[in-house]
This record gives sequence, structure tokens and C-alpha cells, in this order.
Amino acid sequence: MPLVTSPAPTFDCKAVVNGEIKEMKWKDIHQDKWLVLFFYPLDFTFVCPTEIVAFSDATDRFAEKNTTIAAISVDSPFTHLAWTNMPRSQGGLGKVNFPIVADLNKNIARSYDVLLEAAGIALRGLFIIDPKGVVRHATINDLPVGRNVDEALRVIEAFQFVEEHGEVCPANWTPGSDTMKPDPKGSQEYFEKANA
Repeated sequence: MPLVTSPAPTFDCKAVVNGEIKEMKWKDIHQDKWLVLFFYPLDFTFVCPTEIVAFSDATDRFAEKNTTIAAISVDSPFTHLAWTNMPRSQGGLGKVNFPIVADLNKNIARSYDVLLEAAGIALRGLFIIDPKGVVRHATINDLPVGRNVDEALRVIEAFQFVEEHGEVCPANWTPGSDTMKPDPKGSQEYFEKANA
């Protein structure tokens, strides 16, 4: 069964939060807001810190959209903590503005279907979960290519627009561009304008 449109798999965990290792419940991660939950392969690697730093630096932009963020890998909370204590100029993370979840037993990665069993690491899965706890979006990248913060924000904005206005967002939609009514007659207004 696909995760999109289904309730997000919930979990309790240990995570690094504000430079400390903490026990967290699902409600601490989700907070009944929109959530960007993203998996990355391993600490102390190459593409991973670029993603974590990019999302961390954008937390205010996500907060403006009632959205929180959490990152997950199969490393221990101690490894996460050590990585946050390493300067960014040396491939470390420095201060991170969201929880970094430890998934040592790999059960979270398995539940989101991003675990490469043979390698024992997660693919670059990114899941957008709505305030009701439903997975609304999922993307999974192979290991060598990182995700795009702006695209994650755009997708959240699109889903929030749909929730608020009831219209749907066509390909390449960005805030302020045209949407369409989701019915055969109403959609004609969009198609006529887009293809004039």
C-alpha cells in the first residue's frame, strides 16, 4: 500500500535537539502541524550535510508555513551529536534547528520503505505529512543526489493552497500563479487561458 494518502507511520525515538540527546514521542515530532520528514544515509558523509544545513537554514521559511522539520538516519544519537559539534567548514553541521532522529534498529526507515536492507542505510526519502498525520507527498532519491529546499516548500504551499481554496495546482505551479477548478467545466477556464 502506498504511503501517500495513508496515515504516516508513527514512532518514538532518541534525537539530537538543540545540542542534547532527548527522548521524543511522535507528538513532539509532528506537533499537529505540517511536517517535512527526511531520511539521509549516514552522518559524516558528503551530500548529507549539505541537505541538513540547507533545511536548517530554511526553518524560518517553513515555520511561516506552519511546518516543522525532522531528519533521520540509521546512526546513533551520539554520532549525531558529534556531527553537530563539528564546524560546517569541515563538513560538520554546527547548530541544527530541528531534531535529528536516531534510527539504529532501522525500523523507522523500514516503515517508510526507504531502507536499503543489504547496505543497512536509508535512501534520501522526503515525506510531507499534513496536520492530520496523513502523508501527502513522497520523493525518494538515490544516494548521490540531494533534495531541494525550495521544491519542498513549493509542494507544501501547493497543498496548503488546495486545502484553503479547493482548487488544484497544475504542473510547475508556484504561489500566485493560476490554479484550476477540479471539474470538467471549471477546468476549461484554466486550459483556455494557459493555451491561448
